[in-house]
Amino acid sequence: MARPNTKKLTHIDIKNRPSMVDVGNKEITLREAVAEARVKLPLTISRALTATGHRTHKGPVFDTAIIAAVQAVKRTHELIPFCHPLPIEYSAVDINLQRGGLIVIRCTVRVTHRTGVEMEALTGAAVAALTIYDMCKALSHDIKILEVRLLSKRGGKRNFTRDQ
Repeated sequence: MARPNTKKLTHIDIKNRPSMVDVGNKEITLREAVAEARVKLPLTISRALTATGHRTHKGPVFDTAIIAAVQAVKRTHELIPFCHPLPIEYSAVDINLQRGGLIVIRCTVRVTHRTGVEMEALTGAAVAALTIYDMCKALSHDIKILEVRLLSKRGGKRNFTRDQ
């Protein structure tokens, strides 16, 4: 016999209305999340970026994407309605152009607080991917943002690590 699903949505109140989670009674712990976005460039754009040191006429693509990601991390609560404003202690973005035109973006976020930073890490990775698209679209619109996903989170009630 199947067990009943005991999980419930956390942003719904007892009247089934949207609600911000009350984190007031949660333990303050160090929390960290790592998210990844993948962008696929056509080979011609990949080669052009490599040849120019990752620059387009709009400027340094990867450096701009890193700055955009950190800004997005710090403003996630302004973009996603039920995210708590958090005093971000650390955010790092790593961008690598791999063979075949695949760009891998990793965004790590850390805070000591009552709630996690998964949404901040995901938002940072996504905005970095969108910034790369924006800075390269004049070269081609055949750029694909393949995925944005959480790789890991720790701190709080439970930890998570994705099998890669």
